[in-house]
Amino acid sequence: MQLKNILLGALLALYIPPIWAQQNPIFPGWYADPEGIVYDRTYWVFPTYSAPYEQQVFFDAFSSSDLVSWEKHPAVLDTSAVRWAKKAMWAPSVIENKGKYYLFFSANDVHPGEVGGIGVAVANQPQGPYTDVLGKPLLQEIKHGAQPIDPFVFRDQDGQHYLYYGGWGHCNVVKLNDDFTQLLPFPDGTIYKEVTPEHYVEGPFMFIRNNKYYFMWSEGGWGGPDYKVAYAIADTPLGPFKRVGSLLEQDTKIATGAGHHSVIKVPDADKYFIVYHRRPLGKTGANERETCIDEMTFDEDGFINPVKMTIEGVKHPLK
Repeated sequence: MQLKNILLGALLALYIPPIWAQQNPIFPGWYADPEGIVYDRTYWVFPTYSAPYEQQVFFDAFSSSDLVSWEKHPAVLDTSAVRWAKKAMWAPSVIENKGKYYLFFSANDVHPGEVGGIGVAVANQPQGPYTDVLGKPLLQEIKHGAQPIDPFVFRDQDGQHYLYYGGWGHCNVVKLNDDFTQLLPFPDGTIYKEVTPEHYVEGPFMFIRNNKYYFMWSEGGWGGPDYKVAYAIADTPLGPFKRVGSLLEQDTKIATGAGHHSVIKVPDADKYFIVYHRRPLGKTGANERETCIDEMTFDEDGFINPVKMTIEGVKHPLK
């Protein structure tokens, strides 16, 4: 019996678990604000490099065919290509449009009188290199109290592109022209519409399911443990957005500070994953954040079930 136990222990010591047994975080390093998207059936994640503002001056990207094995594409965009961005590039949002790949981003943590805000860069392939489209911010003015940060670009079912953005507890939406170089007026002549839901702080995101518009955002303080994700459901891309509730919060057994997310839909399936950052247990530094993925499901009425954070993440490679 003793020999049998010794042999069993030796075998267990040699056992290498499947690569998907512990997937969160999905790649090493401090990364936050992940933007997930599918390009030609390949999954991509564009996160913020989580570091002090003076060091947060580039974007890496990651790609995967199965949401399990990830390839790093370093420095797809940095401040050498964005002359007006002196520090703090973060919160990317990406989309394909007419064969080009666009990356919207925040830069310089703009305050009144400062150059900074939301820029847009373009590339011929998802992994870049990206170049600045305008040579200046697309959005810099502070309207309706919303700091011009945390962009999310959204294509509606009719092909119109909207940009949701905003910090300081306010969220605006603007219409974009076809090449993302100008803002278009709404039918009433206004350029900026405030769509702030209850408890909104930052990090807007939108997707459509069954012809309903799911508007999502982050609440709480991004540097603390109570950061979380909440959502609303509306019939139009302009709302009104009435808060349903939170769906992702800290779990004192897994991680804290869970927020600033995006959503990936598996092609040709009613299957969704939430991509988000969280702070490992025992870590308290504001920039100690890692990117994770967990499945997001719905009840029979279309409401989002609370997301359970896991260590396993995506349990099996997607085909």
